[in-house]
Amino acid sequence: MEHASASEGDTLASPIGRASGGDEPDGARWQRLLAEAIRDPQELWRVLDLPPAALPAARSSAKLFPLLIPRGFAALMQVGNLNDPLLRQVVPLAEESQAHPGFVRDPLRESGAGHAVGLLQKYQGRALLVTTGACAVHCRYCFRRHFPYADLPRGRRWWSDAMAALAADPTVSELILSGGDPLTLPDSQLAALADDASAIPHLRRLRIHSRLPVVLPERVDRAFLSWLGASRLRPVVVIHANHANEISDDVTAACRRMLEAGAVVLNQSVLLAGINDRVDALAALSEALFRAGVLPYYLHALDRVEGAGHFQIEEGTAAGLVREMAARLPGYLVPKLVREVPGAASKVPIPW
Repeated sequence: MEHASASEGDTLASPIGRASGGDEPDGARWQRLLAEAIRDPQELWRVLDLPPAALPAARSSAKLFPLLIPRGFAALMQVGNLNDPLLRQVVPLAEESQAHPGFVRDPLRESGAGHAVGLLQKYQGRALLVTTGACAVHCRYCFRRHFPYADLPRGRRWWSDAMAALAADPTVSELILSGGDPLTLPDSQLAALADDASAIPHLRRLRIHSRLPVVLPERVDRAFLSWLGASRLRPVVVIHANHANEISDDVTAACRRMLEAGAVVLNQSVLLAGINDRVDALAALSEALFRAGVLPYYLHALDRVEGAGHFQIEEGTAAGLVREMAARLPGYLVPKLVREVPGAASKVPIPW
C-alpha cells in the first residue's frame, strides 16, 4: 500500500513547513532554509510524532552519520509513520550499525580514480569534480557517506589545478559537478566555475548532479537559472528522487524553471528496500517525474556502502520489477537498471 503524501494524509504543523520568502533575496532564502534544517533526532521525533522507542537508536546512528533534513522535505512526510518512504531514506536507524558481507566504506573505489585533486575520471570522455562535501540532506544509503571530504583542498589553487587537468585532456567533453551537492555552493562560485569550464574548447556539456531541486526546490532561483542558461556549455541537471511523494508542486515548478532555462533535466533513483521496491511505487515515480518534465534516467542497484545493507534488494527481484514496469509504461518512462562496478568502462546494465 502506498503511504499518503502530506497533501493526501496527515500534515505537519506549520513550524516545519516552507516559510514564505517575502522580500528575502533568492540566495538568502535558500541558504536560510538550509540553515534551519532539522539536525537533531529528538526534534525530528517531536515534529513528526514518531514512536519514542526508536529514538535512542536514531541518536546512536546519527553519531556515525549525522542527520540532516530540510523542513520543507520533512513537511511531505506522514506524521507518526516511521515507515514513510521519504522518512526512511533519511532517518537514522539501528540497522546502520549491522555488518553485511561485501558492504565497505568505499564501494566504488573512488580513492583510486583521482586524476587531479578532487577530479575523478572513471569513464571515457567525462570527468567528475567533487566540488564540496556539503549536502542539503543526508541520505542514509549514500555511497559517499564515508568519503574523506575533509582531505579535499580548499581555495582557488585546487580549482585551478582541476581546470588545468581538464584543459590538458582533449578526450574529455563533459564536466560533471558532484559532491556532496554542488548546489550547496553559492551561485557566484558556481558561475565562476562554469565560466572557467566554458573557456576549455573541447568541453561541450556541464552536468550537475543535485538533490537540492527535490529536497530544497527554493534553490532553483533566478541567480542559479541566470548563470545556468548563460553558459556556452549545454547544461544537464540530474536530480535524485526515489518516490513519487517527493515530486511536490514546488519540485515540479523548480524542474520546469530549469527546462525553461535550457537545461536537460533527468532523474536517477536508487532501488531501496521498504521505499520503492514495488512496481506501483516505481511506476508512480516515473509518471510524477514526467508530469514535471523530467525523464527517468537510471535506476541504480544499491552501492554496497557500509551502513546501508538493510536497503539491499537482490538483482533478480530488481529485474522483475523493471520487467513489470516495461509492461505498464512506455519505454521512455522506464529507467535503465544499472549497477556501478569499480573499473568498468560504464554503468553496467542489469539484464531483465
